[in-house]
Amino acid sequence: MARVLITGGAGFLGSHLCDKFIGKGDEVICMDNFVTGSPDNIAHLFGNKNFKFIHHDVTEYIYVEGDLDYILHFASPASPIDYLKLPIQTLKVGSLGTHKTLGLAKAKNARFLIASTSETYGDPLIHPQPETYWGNVNPVGMRGVYDEAKRFAEAMTMAYHRFHGVDTRIVRIFNTYGPRMRLQDGRAIPNFINQALSGQDVTVYGDGSQTRSVCYVDDLIEGIYRLLMSDEVYPVNIGNPDEITMLDLAKEVISIIGNDAKIIFEDLPADDPKIRQPDTTKANAILKWNASIGRKEGLEKTIADFRKRLGK
Repeated sequence: MARVLITGGAGFLGSHLCDKFIGKGDEVICMDNFVTGSPDNIAHLFGNKNFKFIHHDVTEYIYVEGDLDYILHFASPASPIDYLKLPIQTLKVGSLGTHKTLGLAKAKNARFLIASTSETYGDPLIHPQPETYWGNVNPVGMRGVYDEAKRFAEAMTMAYHRFHGVDTRIVRIFNTYGPRMRLQDGRAIPNFINQALSGQDVTVYGDGSQTRSVCYVDDLIEGIYRLLMSDEVYPVNIGNPDEITMLDLAKEVISIIGNDAKIIFEDLPADDPKIRQPDTTKANAILKWNASIGRKEGLEKTIADFRKRLGK
């Protein structure tokens, strides 16, 4: 039985990680301040003897009683609408929050995993993106607060590994979707589903030719768990390399929902990446991991969850 701290544990990914460890019989301490997370995501875990919740801002001093085996730092706004609305908080949780959680990992002699992102590659000039690519990021652009916060978090994680000997892992997460995403998340799939189910026009930015590679949450969580249990200290991409244009993705969502929602086009946001596809060669080789849930199956599960919450 391991004892695990998950920061941002009431968020979309954090709550699924809580489920993963609880399902394995581990003791989970979930830490969140509900800036973007929700108590609804972890409500089913309250009352479980192996689950504990701490309401706390990880940019402040962190106190956790007792031993810890693992710390997974997932606290951060992760949607463009969040980090554009909360730029200072995004920078602070990536810098100060990472510093505080790494300090805790050092004190507890715990293995540490940081949730990094494909955004560290920026608007990439190499396709697909391998972990060896250093990226094409605009540090003073609107998205820079998130991109650079995560790049700094990776650098600090490696500094603690090299200087203090902390046992660290870095996962670069590519676009992920599934149940518990916020209805007003602002990212493509929640937007498409929410708009189509609500009888609105479905908004596609630019001409819709920009691509993403979307991974169902269960696949991602399994990849993260395997990385945590591996010996790899350098970054590993986790994502589904099945690439699709945003226009085709919108059409797929509308088709599965089965209505006649109209697609409308709006201007492309500043610094929005034109392509995004993970090179998962490293994850395949080291973790023996591949995404296994197809997009149609994943979208059907996600749409069912949105229907339930929207009462549609």
